Amino acid sequence: MIFLRYSRVRRFAWLAGLMMLGATPLLAAPALYDFTLSSIEGNPTPLSTYKGKVILLVNVASRCGFTPQYAALESLYEKYKDQGFVILGFPANNFASQEPGTNAEIKTFCSTKYNVTFPMFSKVSVKGEDTTPLYQFLTRKANPAVAGEIKWNFTKFLVDRSGSVVARFEPPITPDSPQVVATIERLLKQ
Repeated sequence: MIFLRYSRVRRFAWLAGLMMLGATPLLAAPALYDFTLSSIEGNPTPLSTYKGKVILLVNVASRCGFTPQYAALESLYEKYKDQGFVILGFPANNFASQEPGTNAEIKTFCSTKYNVTFPMFSKVSVKGEDTTPLYQFLTRKANPAVAGEIKWNFTKFLVDRSGSVVARFEPPITPDSPQVVATIERLLKQ
């Protein structure tokens, strides 16, 4: 009789434990809003800060043939920011050492050369063994349709208001291309 009660209690505890594990966020797949990265000034910035916005995430570099895209990015940001759109820039030195500067140097370059006002983050790695968790998520887990290794600077990921990664644009596709603008405008209306 004592053994029977112990078994029932033990089974109940085991089932309760399983139910709790199923509800534990630690076991759930990561979502975009789960990440916190340092701003270019070094302040921890949770991506949940941008919840409810349409987000364009871009890995950027100051000495790249695509660097002039900063101007189009800033123009796009200025045009749509009041409608719930934000661009997040992530400097990365993964390709031909085209982002060798410090965070302070990158910030100065962006603000003086391209008048960048959209949020910039501290330098990250977007490829290789030291890939930052955000870019591991974007390239492997966020959406199979946009998965794949980052091939170069200025790869763009577009995120809808619910935090789902819905599109990826490779570096040659400029931020002001009809394809990118149409997708942003469609997401802003949702």
